[in-house]
Amino acid sequence: MTKKMWIIFSVLCIAIIGGLIAISQGDKADVENINPATIQAASKGSGNIADHVSGNTSSKVVLIEYGDYQCPGCESAYPIVKQVTDKYSKQIAFVFRNYPLVQAHPNALSSASASEAAGLQGKYWEMHDRLYTDQASWKELSGVARTNYFVTSAVSLGMDGKKFTTDLDSADVSRKIKFDIALGKKINLTGTPTFYVNDKNVGDQYVKDGKIVPKTTDGAALIWSDASAFENLIIIPALKEKGIELPQ
Repeated sequence: MTKKMWIIFSVLCIAIIGGLIAISQGDKADVENINPATIQAASKGSGNIADHVSGNTSSKVVLIEYGDYQCPGCESAYPIVKQVTDKYSKQIAFVFRNYPLVQAHPNALSSASASEAAGLQGKYWEMHDRLYTDQASWKELSGVARTNYFVTSAVSLGMDGKKFTTDLDSADVSRKIKFDIALGKKINLTGTPTFYVNDKNVGDQYVKDGKIVPKTTDGAALIWSDASAFENLIIIPALKEKGIELPQ
């Protein structure tokens, strides 16, 4: 994939705040007194569902991704993010939050629901991985065919299909997604994927030849399109800043 295509992917996922989000102003979660940079515990506002965290949950370095399972840029970033977060699983905490761009991606909300329903059976990350690796299999589906695909996937991952089906449309799952969206809106999120390390937006930087460069630089690519750059320019400096020893 060319660097130009990476940029196109990011453009495809740009959302106009209030226009491409799955929540209305009158039905959004109240996050006024919540710090989006911190790992969120389960609460009434989040449907009693906590942030989904992999890696070192007590780390001082928290990488947060706001993503959309149907977003082509998010799909392309997925293997890079997984490579880096797996390598640094003992050093950092990785959080994924839903930010479905429903007008651009008609299955964004249903796939977010599938991941959250899986989480209620302790299979969040398994479904998270499946949704990205198999995106081509479900992104064009609708109605019963789409639901059947998600249920079949859940069962293949060891879940109770009946419970999963019920949870897909549950109020708690809906609240969790709205809560994630509200956190994204609070930090003026404009598209996916967006990455934060603690309270700093790091995903909108561009790189070339291993260095951060202006967006307009010829041949520049988004930093999340390059695993080496993401690791060396984002993760390692954050760990050093917090005095965390790097893996051997």
